[in-house]
Amino acid sequence: MPCARPLVGLGVLAAGMLALTAASVGGAAFVAAAAVALLPLPLYLAVALWLDRFEPEPRALLAVAFLWGASAAVVGAGLANGVMEDAIGAVLTSILTAPLVEEALKGAVLAWLFLRRRDEFDGAVDGVIYAAMVGLGFAFAENVDYYGRAFQKGGAGGLAVLFTLRGVLAPFSHPLFTSLTGLGLGVARQSRSRAVSIAAPAAGFAGAVLLHAVWNAGASAGLVFFGVYALVMLPALAALFASVGFALRFEGRILQAHLAPEAAAGLIGAGDYALLCSVRGRLHALTTALQRGGVADWRRRRAYHRAASELAFLRRRAAIDGVRPDPAAEAAYLQALEAGGRPAGGPAGADG
Repeated sequence: MPCARPLVGLGVLAAGMLALTAASVGGAAFVAAAAVALLPLPLYLAVALWLDRFEPEPRALLAVAFLWGASAAVVGAGLANGVMEDAIGAVLTSILTAPLVEEALKGAVLAWLFLRRRDEFDGAVDGVIYAAMVGLGFAFAENVDYYGRAFQKGGAGGLAVLFTLRGVLAPFSHPLFTSLTGLGLGVARQSRSRAVSIAAPAAGFAGAVLLHAVWNAGASAGLVFFGVYALVMLPALAALFASVGFALRFEGRILQAHLAPEAAAGLIGAGDYALLCSVRGRLHALTTALQRGGVADWRRRRAYHRAASELAFLRRRAAIDGVRPDPAAEAAYLQALEAGGRPAGGPAGADG
C-alpha cells in the first residue's frame, strides 16, 4: 500500500506529540482535553467529507492529510513560533509570522498531493477537501494542548469557555484558512492556462495567510474578536461554501461532457445520464435505492456512481495533460458501468 509508510510515520509522530502534551499538562487535564477535542470531531469530518459528492477521495490520502496536520505541521509550527516569540513577542508572532509558517506547513502536504498524486487531485473540490482534513488535524492537535492548559489553569470552567470559543464558535478556522490554499491548487489543476496554474496557488496561499493573520489579530484585541468573527470569518466561510457549490456544478458539466459517448451508445440510460451529472440527482437516486432495495442496493448504486465519476475524471485529466486516458483503467470503468447497467433500486424510468 503506497500510503502505509507515511501513515505509520505520521501516526507515530502524532502519538509522540500527544504524549508530550500529556506529560506537560498532566494526566487528568490531558484526558479531559482529549475527550473534549475528540467529541465533535466526527461531525466536523462528516460535514467536510459530505461536500465531496462526485468523486470521494481515497481514505488513505485523507488520513495522510489529517495526520500531517495533526503531527508534522503542528510540531514544525510550534518550534518556529517558539523561536519567533522569544525574538518579537507572542502577539507579533501570532499576527506576523505564525500565519505564514502554519499555512506553509499545512500547505506542504497539499503541494505533495498536487504534484505526486495528480490522479487523485482533480480540481477545486478535491483541494478544499484535502485542505479541510489538514486543517481539522491541525486544529485537533492544537485543541488538545490548549484545552489541557485551560483545564490545568481554570478547571472545568476554563475548559468550557475555551471549548465554546474554539470548538463551537470557530471550529472551522484552520480548515477555512487552508482551504484557500487547496482551492488555489484545485483551480490550477483543472485549468489549461499556465498563468492560472501559477497565479491561482499563489493567490490561494496569500489569502490563507492574510485571513489567518486577521483572525489572530482579532483574537488578540479583546471584543474586536467578535467583530472579526461576524464581519470577516462568517462571510469568508459562506464564500468558501459558495465556491464549492460552483465547483460541484463545474464537475457536473465535466461528467456530462465525458460520459456523453456512453449515453449516446446506450451504455448509460438517458435518465441515469441526467442523474449522474447532478448532485441532487445522485442524492435522489441513492435515497430511492435505499428505500426500494435496502443497504445492498444503496451500495450498488453508490459503486455505479463511483465508476461513472472515475471514468469521466480519468478522461478529463488526460485531456488537461494532453495524453490519452489509460486504456486499462478506462476499460475497467466501462466494464463496471456495463455490469451495473441501471443499478437495482434505481429510479423508475432511469433507462429513458
